Amino acid sequence: MPYYIYWCTYLIIINFIAVIVTIIDKQNAKKQRWRVPEDALLFLSVIGGSVGMLLTMYAIHHKTHHKKFMYGIPVIITLQLVVAMYLLIR
Repeated sequence: MPYYIYWCTYLIIINFIAVIVTIIDKQNAKKQRWRVPEDALLFLSVIGGSVGMLLTMYAIHHKTHHKKFMYGIPVIITLQLVVAMYLLIR
């Protein structure tokens, strides 16, 4: 089986996890409960959940006033695309 099938499966799973964690954090914020640490959200983005997290942030209006997220996650996506392109043309 080609290696890219594994990467695609991984990205689907990690993005699904990022979406769920972002939604849970939003719900907990509304109810003033325990929150997911910002570093954990950014870590999920770095390890591949950046697209799912960014789309979810816009969809549910979560963390959209935090510069760390509104600039950081697009930068993470850009870096991930650069690394992916480098690996593909290598």
